[in-house]
Amino acid sequence: MRIKNAPLRSRLGSGVSRGQQHGGALLTVLWLVAALSAIAFSVATTVRTETERTSTHIEQVRAYYLATGALDRAVLWMSWGAGARRPDGGPMFYEPGMPALSMNFPSGIANVEIIPESSRLNVNMATPVELGRLFLSMGVPPERAQILVESIVDARTGSAGGSPLDQFYLAVHPTFRPRHASFEQIEELLYIRGVSPDLFHGTWVRNAAGVLVRLPGLKDCLTVYGINDAYDINTTAAPVLMSLGLPADLVAAIVQRRAVRPFLLAGELGPIAGAAGPAGGKLRIGGNSVYTLRATSTLRTQPPAFVSDVRRSASLVIKFNNNLKEDLTPYWILRWYDNAGTN
Repeated sequence: MRIKNAPLRSRLGSGVSRGQQHGGALLTVLWLVAALSAIAFSVATTVRTETERTSTHIEQVRAYYLATGALDRAVLWMSWGAGARRPDGGPMFYEPGMPALSMNFPSGIANVEIIPESSRLNVNMATPVELGRLFLSMGVPPERAQILVESIVDARTGSAGGSPLDQFYLAVHPTFRPRHASFEQIEELLYIRGVSPDLFHGTWVRNAAGVLVRLPGLKDCLTVYGINDAYDINTTAAPVLMSLGLPADLVAAIVQRRAVRPFLLAGELGPIAGAAGPAGGKLRIGGNSVYTLRATSTLRTQPPAFVSDVRRSASLVIKFNNNLKEDLTPYWILRWYDNAGTN
């Protein structure tokens, strides 16, 4: 019996061994399939992400060139001036005092803001009183406003032997010594004691209705190009108007009116100037020769009635030549910004 059963046990042991081998092979195949599936899913996700990112990048490039094209067209329209009129007497392209130009292109739409530099306080010429009013009207606490006024006056004033504030700048990181000369670019204010990025660039807050509204920053209120004797009523920020001495209720009325329709007729300034007192004589329609043009573009998608979520802004500072008899150059580009934050 033992001799007869030995082969049976041998055969049973051999079958169990083969079953274990087959089960191990099947488990290996399953793990391999799972690993390949995970790799395939990862590759598909990466390809999809890169495709979407490339598509977004293409839209951003298209939107950028649409914005720059809008700037070129705006410069051309402003160079033509108000000579071209529609049959109803309105301006065909541009008229001094217009705060913005809307442009339609086959590939999208663009809005070009026209901001005269004369609608801002010249940081090199503004008096300490005007600077103080400006900071207070921007919501800066009185103590900090005083520090800002002292810092700006100190930075723009020549000092052969230095000033006490030099030690402050030498203690910050990175250290530097103020030039004690006129500001050449408005971005230099970012280095001034007391100036934060939010104060310079502006910030967003919710109004009483819960809607986000933008508070203007120093870059919207100060410039290095203005002359501080005439301010465009359509584009001058509310804090700048109050820094001139205009009452807060009159400033609110001006802002409310120009949001509905800009001031384009000189006769419309009469009541405003009368209510503004001495500061009313500084209000005007339009600017002098230096402007900031800021274009924000939006692409059209399929169907054409839809628009893309991609926005792109570009801006420039331009000086128009108002005396072509002496120089045939129609204008000069003073600054160019590839990425200009919208207001």
